[in-house]
Formats: sequence, C-alpha cells, structure tokens
Amino acid sequence: MNKITQLFNIKYPIVQGGMIWHSGWRLASAVSNNGGLGLIGSASMYPDVLRENIRKCKAATDKPFGVNVALLYPNLEEIINIILEEGVKIVFTSAGNPKTYTETLKKEGVKVAHVVSSAKFAIKCQEAGVDAVVAEGFEAGGHNGRDETTTLCLIPNVRKHIDTPLIAAGGIGLGSQMRAAMTLGADGVQIGSRFAATVEASSHQNFKNKIVELKEGDTQLTLKELAPVRLVKNKFFQDLEGLYETGRNVEALKETLGRARAKRGMFEGDLVEGELEIGQVSALIDEIIPVEKVFENLIKEFNEAKIDLTL
Repeated sequence: MNKITQLFNIKYPIVQGGMIWHSGWRLASAVSNNGGLGLIGSASMYPDVLRENIRKCKAATDKPFGVNVALLYPNLEEIINIILEEGVKIVFTSAGNPKTYTETLKKEGVKVAHVVSSAKFAIKCQEAGVDAVVAEGFEAGGHNGRDETTTLCLIPNVRKHIDTPLIAAGGIGLGSQMRAAMTLGADGVQIGSRFAATVEASSHQNFKNKIVELKEGDTQLTLKELAPVRLVKNKFFQDLEGLYETGRNVEALKETLGRARAKRGMFEGDLVEGELEIGQVSALIDEIIPVEKVFENLIKEFNEAKIDLTL
C-alpha cells in the first residue's frame, strides 16, 4: 500500500491515461479489474456518450474507476453534472485551471487529480486542494507542456515543491520505468501509450498496428502556436511542418488542422491524413496485447528491476 493505492482504493499504483479515442468503458473497466485505476476519456465523447460509457463501465467492474475531463473542451458544466449524477467518485482534470471544478467536485465526495507539466503549476494544484497531482513529461503523447521538460527532470523537481500525492506520466510503458519514476519521488504512474496498444482500447485497429511499428524518432511535438501535441510523423504531420517553412502563420495552421483530425486518425484509422497522437515510449511497444497481459508484464518488470546499485 502507498499513497496512491490508498487514495483510490486500488491494488497497484497504476493509472491508465484518459486518452481521447482510446479510453472507452472497455479499456477503463479492464484496467480497474486488473488492479489499476481505469479512466474514461471524456474529451472525445458527447455528453450522452459519456453517460453511456460510465454506465457500461459500472456494469463491467465493481472496482474504482474515474473520468478524465479536459478543461479546454466545451460542454464542461454538462459533463461535470453527468459525472456527479452517475456517482463517479474519481475525476482527473487537465488542460486548464485546477481551481475551476476542484472545490465543486470535492464537496460531492469526489477525489480530484490534475495533470501539469511543471512544478509551478503543481504548486497551484496543491493550493487548489487537489487530492493528487499528475506530472507529465515531454515524452508523453497527445497535448503536452510548452517547456519540453522531460519526466526525468520534472518528477524530482515537482516532488521538491509539493507534499500532495504525485503520479508520474510521460514515457512510462515498462515496469522498470515505473520503478525509476517512483525512485525519483513519484507515488505512482499514469500510463497512456502502452494501454493504447491493447485489445480493449477503443481506437481503430489500423492505429494500434501503427503504434507497434513505430521506432525511435517517429513522433515529434508540434503546433506550439495552438496547443503543443506529440504526433506520429505521417503525411498530415509533414503538411504542418511544411507550413513552418513559410512562417509561423497561426491561421494557416488552424486551416490545415481543420476539424475532427484526431477522430479521423485514431478512431477511424486514416493513417495518412489523420492526427495520430502517441508518446515516445511507442518505440518500446512491439505487440498488441490484452490489458491483463500488460499488468503481468509491468509487475514482473517492476520486480525484476530491483537491482543493487550500491556504489
């Protein structure tokens, strides 16, 4: 038992990232059933779809699970109301001010964690009264911090500045990486990309197949002018990069990005014109496996990483 397992009443201090187009009820319930904390990713769901996923998740597991809420998306008040109406007791917020809903949620008995990319914002989370902080390094997939701080540097710095339970994220897909993060001061880990390449993930099979093909250097952070995001270097990515050669024209970037690019890529399987979000750790993922097997591997690797490093 540690701070994270006690806080969320789970067996292992492993949280599954609430990824858009990956994290439906099947993935969240499978993670929870295997001893971690599953999160439903609400950012890719209309309110009625979120409610359906919550209800199906409750039917599929009697273990704790939560919902990830990206604060930059619309329908926030409706989403929060659905979460409260359906009795969800754990919420992870991201991409916004932790003060926005923390007090409202905690008054209803909800445990709140917030995702940050710097010690500065981790301090603001602690001041806002969150129950846990997720510190996410530059290696992570999807939307990311602007300062490009790696997990190796971020975690000990955040730990130095806050007493709140700390969850490390970004570049973690192996049990040895989990142990390293906890050695640096984290109480647990949040894992995204490894769970994206599972049987239970709701993303398209084309994208899952692509994840296991990726090598080191096949992803890159881009779109800092809008919202920094780590993407696979496909044709769509190259089209964006071509715009940088003619200057950082924000309107041109928005026009090229368009609407529903992420859905087109990750959910509908368009590997050419779609937006494909995944982390650097994808280079270490070489097979699509069930969530149960992911946990077996993580725990085995974690225990095998007990190496005597006495100098």
